[in-house]
Order: sequence, then C-alpha cells, then structure tokens
Amino acid sequence: MPTPIPPITLPPLQDPSQEGKWLQKTLHQWLDQEFLPEPINLTISHRASQIFVRQRLEGENDLGSLVIAIVTEMQGFDFTKSFYSEFAIANAVSDLILENLGIDRCCGG
Repeated sequence: MPTPIPPITLPPLQDPSQEGKWLQKTLHQWLDQEFLPEPINLTISHRASQIFVRQRLEGENDLGSLVIAIVTEMQGFDFTKSFYSEFAIANAVSDLILENLGIDRCCGG
C-alpha cells in the first residue's frame, strides 16, 4: 500500500503584512512569467494574498486547507480577462510557498 504524503504545516504567522507582500509580489511575478503580463495579474495576486493572509490570521496553517480556501474564495473572482482560473492560482500559491520553504513540490520531499 502506498504511503500517503503527510500534510504540510506552515510555521506560525510572524508578520502578516510582510507575508502578504511577499506572496503578492511573488505570485504577480509568476503570473506575468507564465503567460503574458496582464494588468489583471496584479489584481489576482492581491486578492489571493488577501485570502491567504486572512486565513493565516484566523489560525490556518495547513497548506492543503489554505489551497482549498483560495480555490473556494476565488470562485467569485471574474477571470474573464485572464488566462488563469481559481485552481491555477491556488496551485501556484502552493508551489511558491513550498519552494520558499525548500520543499520539493514534485514529490513532497
């Protein structure tokens, strides 16, 4: 039987403003590099970082739960001017956080 990948728990939130700014900037750069730089990318990165920081302030440290929260809350966002969807944004946030923590996002190692 395969061994399940254990959940990834983020360290406690130290500086919400700094964490939000880092995520917004990093996600915005990623969005602009993946496809075409678009003005909507700034709005998307801002909204995703707001959701992430609010969830963290509410005590959520489980990365899987944070990803689900971003998907759920971004469903109300208008992606018609973007190449992205709520799923792409949540997955990108997860990948960026894992990379920042030094965790291999491919295989969970």
